[in-house]
Amino acid sequence: MFNSNIRTILAVLHDAIAAALAWSFAYLLRFNFELPPNFAAELYHTVYWVVVLQMIIFWRFNLYRGIWRYASTADLRRIFMAVMLSAAAIPLMFWMLRLDLVIPRSVLIINPLLLILMMGGSRFVYRLWKEHGLYQNFKLRGEPVLVLGAGDAAASLAKDLAKNSAWRLVGFLDDDSDKHGRMLNGIIVLGKLDRLSEWAERLGVSQVIIAMPSSSHQQRKRAIDLCNAAQVKALTVPSFDDLMSGKVSVSQLRAIELDDLLGRDPVVLDDAGLHGLLTGKVGMVTGAGGSIGSEMCRQIARFTPSKLVLFESSEFALYTIEQELKQTFPALNIICLIGDVRDAERVDEVMQRYRPSVLFHAAAYKHVPLMEQHNAWQAIRNNVLGTWTVARTAQQYGVDKFVMISTDKAINPTNVMGASKRLAEMVCQALQPSGAMRFVMVRFGNVLGSTGSVIPTFRVQIARGGPITVTHPEITRYFMSIPEASQLVLQAGLMGQGGDIFVLEMGEPVKIVDLAKDLIRLSGFTEEEIKIEFTGLRPGEKLYEELLADNEHTLPTPHPKLRIAQARDADAAWLAQLLEWVSATVMADDAVRAALTQWVPEYQPNVQPPSPEQNLRA
Repeated sequence: MFNSNIRTILAVLHDAIAAALAWSFAYLLRFNFELPPNFAAELYHTVYWVVVLQMIIFWRFNLYRGIWRYASTADLRRIFMAVMLSAAAIPLMFWMLRLDLVIPRSVLIINPLLLILMMGGSRFVYRLWKEHGLYQNFKLRGEPVLVLGAGDAAASLAKDLAKNSAWRLVGFLDDDSDKHGRMLNGIIVLGKLDRLSEWAERLGVSQVIIAMPSSSHQQRKRAIDLCNAAQVKALTVPSFDDLMSGKVSVSQLRAIELDDLLGRDPVVLDDAGLHGLLTGKVGMVTGAGGSIGSEMCRQIARFTPSKLVLFESSEFALYTIEQELKQTFPALNIICLIGDVRDAERVDEVMQRYRPSVLFHAAAYKHVPLMEQHNAWQAIRNNVLGTWTVARTAQQYGVDKFVMISTDKAINPTNVMGASKRLAEMVCQALQPSGAMRFVMVRFGNVLGSTGSVIPTFRVQIARGGPITVTHPEITRYFMSIPEASQLVLQAGLMGQGGDIFVLEMGEPVKIVDLAKDLIRLSGFTEEEIKIEFTGLRPGEKLYEELLADNEHTLPTPHPKLRIAQARDADAAWLAQLLEWVSATVMADDAVRAALTQWVPEYQPNVQPPSPEQNLRA
């Protein structure tokens, strides 16, 4: 408070002195610095009245509430208006005081011009000084850095870098030839991105910042590849969505991550439709503490449901997502419930009490090797019987939409987990005709960073000094980020009309060994330092994932990242027989696999599908 008062007093004194000087110099300029004695006396008698009047007007215009360090055009507008008002008020004041004065008209014109220059100029000079702007072009300290991109984000970043003594911005690179040779905040745009290696070597640059948040993923990926080729370390500004939401600023740089290499263009959601589906409604998520389930909770919370029911069997996982949601969405009504989807009584109690209008079923056992050996029957019980228990109870209590999270491993499954998810899809298809509730199934591939996925495993192995273990040099997977997958699940849930199986557009397949190499490099190591070892395919594991079964085809939807799969469905008689089977007490793994060949004809244990390259040649 004391420092603030001191700054205000100094600002008032500065403007009072400026007002006195402007009035005095206006007289001197009028008479070419040869002031006649009578006008000198007039100047002496009027300057006090002028300064007092102007200071009162300046105070009323709130010129002393701003901070000079952040002076802007808005401050300049207030100064202009205050000075012009005072210029009009000065002759009026002298007329009202009936002072016998003959003030030259040119003085009344010159005075406000000088005063605007003094008051506005001093504020902006001070801001430039505080931001090192007076000498930023001559700053010799700090590590030299190039910025890729010369748009709005790059311009904003340049201002922030000018304040940071650790960095010295030496140039921009941009593919827009119209910008080449031009200056951005005093720094030149050197040329195209392709010349990064040349300029990095010439300027001694080892750090590059990618400032292209609104560019497509392909353009950002190309920029990262150019950094790798030039052997420079790359940082990046936050994503366009994060910048627009105000969550972060351009200056919050971060290291390049796998999401940047494998990421995709943002998902366009039908926000109006999703508000109609979720806002003010009761939403429920099973498996709410899992990777996908927790992200579903975050995405649903954005649309302010009246209640969000979190159903989860893991106490710790439920507690973790509860604490996060309470902090991020303090006004959200969260209901946290421990329970097993196979427990019919608990599921019935929950549905009867909270009556959700839309339910996202993410609870599942999904780790392929773990479910393949010693746990096959539990995979069937949880993924099939659990889905039937939740779905049938949801029908009884009037849920409008039931959205089931499925997997690409349900297509021509070669493992128990994939076959169990295909059976769960067919359970929903068989239930569809028997009620008003609309079932929607959504298939997608691997998500980056999900529980049990390769990325967290690789990170732990790198932290231990290696080696990274990869099952096979040719093993290939489709990847998307958890937020993108969850957003597309919401969109599919909105679009589904009942019995639909949506397939997410997964982009290009990625070799796991290439993923491992990228992660080694992003962690600051080389392949000589962190070795890669091949351990062989695990039980039930495919070399290549498929997005559609052989007897399926897809139909387009209005959303470019969603297609509808037309798959073989099931009826009530089939469902009754299936329920009789899954209600058995226990079955050995071999018996489960033998039975699955009857229930899911496309299930072929350990048969590898054709590679993506073979599909292309076909």
